[in-house]
Amino acid sequence: MAPPLARVSLKAGHVQPVWAGHPWVFAQAVARVEGEAAAGDEVLVCDAKGLPMGRGLYSPKSAIAVRLYTRDANEAVDATLFERLIRLATARRAALNLPSHETALETTGLRLVHAEGDGLPGLIVDRFGDVLAIQWGTLGLKQRESALLDVLERVLEPRAIVDRTSARSAEQEGFASLPRMSRGDPPRAFEFQERGLRFRIPLSLGQKTGFYFDQRPLRARVEALSQGRRVLDAYCYVGSVALSAARGGASEVIAVDTSAPALAVAAELAAAHGFAERIRFVQGDALAELRAASDAFDLVVCDPPKLAPARSARGKALDAMRRIAGAAASACRDGGVLVLSSCSAAIGAPELARALALGARDVGRQALVLERLFQGPDHPVPAAFPEGLYLSSIIVELRRL
Repeated sequence: MAPPLARVSLKAGHVQPVWAGHPWVFAQAVARVEGEAAAGDEVLVCDAKGLPMGRGLYSPKSAIAVRLYTRDANEAVDATLFERLIRLATARRAALNLPSHETALETTGLRLVHAEGDGLPGLIVDRFGDVLAIQWGTLGLKQRESALLDVLERVLEPRAIVDRTSARSAEQEGFASLPRMSRGDPPRAFEFQERGLRFRIPLSLGQKTGFYFDQRPLRARVEALSQGRRVLDAYCYVGSVALSAARGGASEVIAVDTSAPALAVAAELAAAHGFAERIRFVQGDALAELRAASDAFDLVVCDPPKLAPARSARGKALDAMRRIAGAAASACRDGGVLVLSSCSAAIGAPELARALALGARDVGRQALVLERLFQGPDHPVPAAFPEGLYLSSIIVELRRL
């Protein structure tokens, strides 16, 4: 028989978040650990009275001591559980019509497993057509890599599985990882469709798993807002927003990014869709381009990289977002529309709105909120897990004071 699991008991006063569904047990909430448990081991989490609350994987040196995978004290964290959760995640997307095969709006690229949102903390799986891209975020799951890959192959039957774990994440969790093939024949690029737009992303581009599926709702909204407008797409990466704006009828699109390789891919995609004459790609600093574009655009889309990797950076990040918002507001014509996004959980919707209000006021504009958007539905968030809502976008009308 296997030895009994170590028991991680919570302090009184720290039970309710976990009881309500929060998937993390913070180190400061742990009263004691009974039994032997090494990093990555399966443990039983108990409340202050010793009553079981579920099972998870242990990270003794992390601020997050345990990540929970099941609330059933009798359910092991093993391949059987992984298969149940991955099948559930797949069914969840199917209910959202993802992937979608609607005529002219086919979508074959999506987030298939969203870590805590699908009950699998530390695991990201994106689907690019018949290829999967995977990111390992915890030592515990990395130790169970073979079992998880077996499940993914059995349930999804991909042509290949590509490891896209960042070196930084691996180092933080204490395991070595280089981007590599995990299973199958290596593809030359990720090929997929989103709302009928066709994408081909070389594996050499290193942003996230290769694409920002979380902004799919925003791209659709930008497309609907672009008819007859001159559009600026700041921090454009491979030009997915620019393509959407062009298809939506924009009179002209200027797309800016610092990455020459990303812009080269963007230009190829624009040409393949017949938009080369309406989209101009500019390599340069987006903030400088925004500041130089005074009153030049009817619609500005500004989606900067993560400004606050941790809550300790929140103050500086808010100051930076205020400066970006001011520059973006100054680029808009009177009555124009600005779309501003934050992918930092530390800058949520209220903080983003405040930074935008102050930045607009700095340049003599007043912002009227028209809409708010968040990450797409293939990036679900447990109701008890506010940290999971990391992406916020705000759409405003700008008027001179």
